[in-house]
Amino acid sequence: MRDITRRSLLGAGLAAAAAIGAAGCGTGSVGPGPSGTGDPGRGSDGTPGGGGPGATEQPVRLIGDGSTADTGKQPGQPGVPAPLEPGQAPPQFVIFSWDGAGEVGNGLFPRFLELAREHGASMTFFLSGLYLLPESRKALYRPPGNPVGASDIGYLTDAHIRDTLKYIRQAWLEGHEIGTHFNGHFCGGPGSVGNWTPAQWENEIDQAVSFVTRWKSNSGWTELDPLPFDYRRELVGGRTPCLLGQENLLPTARKMGWRYDASSPGGRQKWPGKRGGVWDLPLQAVPFPGHSFEVLSMDYNILANQSRNSTNGMPSRYPDWRRQATGAYLSGFRRAYESNRAPFFIGNHFEQWNGGIYMDAVEEALKVMAGRKDVRLVSFRQFCDWLDAQKPETLAKLRSLEVGQSPDGGWRTFLRAV
Repeated sequence: MRDITRRSLLGAGLAAAAAIGAAGCGTGSVGPGPSGTGDPGRGSDGTPGGGGPGATEQPVRLIGDGSTADTGKQPGQPGVPAPLEPGQAPPQFVIFSWDGAGEVGNGLFPRFLELAREHGASMTFFLSGLYLLPESRKALYRPPGNPVGASDIGYLTDAHIRDTLKYIRQAWLEGHEIGTHFNGHFCGGPGSVGNWTPAQWENEIDQAVSFVTRWKSNSGWTELDPLPFDYRRELVGGRTPCLLGQENLLPTARKMGWRYDASSPGGRQKWPGKRGGVWDLPLQAVPFPGHSFEVLSMDYNILANQSRNSTNGMPSRYPDWRRQATGAYLSGFRRAYESNRAPFFIGNHFEQWNGGIYMDAVEEALKVMAGRKDVRLVSFRQFCDWLDAQKPETLAKLRSLEVGQSPDGGWRTFLRAV
């Protein structure tokens, strides 16, 4: 790896963004700090990460072919989390995550980066490795159990790959997490990810990492800035296509040092535990307004129950469906916030299904949640940091609370002895 400065490598604009917080992480902690705010993405001066225009530049070390670089500590991160004090209420964590995380010309990636900045939120972007591989080089992808170059999601155009690189850079510099959504998104047939062995999952992950860390060699775009992080160190979790195959993924995830997996379907709104040595952070069933059944906390699952899997349903229904989707997210949030404070996980895609109503619903829900007392809008990795800082007996006590169950005697009594 070659040492150069962050400014000379990334250019004045990118360097300015990177310099925010380069002098150190934010002073707040994930969870109530001395001020009671604990904003995970802001320092004491209100800027991301607590740095400023005069922050000291960090040396940059190009990695491999220069597709990625070690630029030091990530900006916009919270301080070291502390264990809950006896009798202290836990924060209400909300994690917004995005499957695929490619910019395809609809402006959704920058839209939600801006929304996150406005509300001090951190998010997790599960990047599909193929979104950094030009279609002209698709023969480089050898998917387990499928033909060379095959994919059940489309390859991006070269222009969209460049846009995706731009916003992945920006996301990391603004404090968001970059996870993985793997590559070809195979959900059916004998080559489905649901049938993959641990060894096949390892092969798929190795290829995903390769596409992220060798995009310059694969594209020939050597003039572009690198991604400002070491992806092998950055990658600590993912979500599988169609929420399939977690059982055989987990041994590989643990072998690779992952901290969590977000692939389990149909989780309940309870405090999570570990499965196979990693935190199991599932999408959750939440109340579905107007129905007696619950719906999974992801845009596609709401769509499937509204327009029967069609992404272009009846336009006359869009306003009602948008309100219903927003209501589902807020019902799940309020149920946790007003009872057991279980973390709330919301999954999305950068999509325009049914006229873009699900993107509007996510934005409306986030705006309601942000700023509420004790609410923390964090990434999966930041949430794992908080979990790892807690006493085992505290987490066991929290896990004893059922969905919608409030602590007996209030938090001061319930957690007094731990």
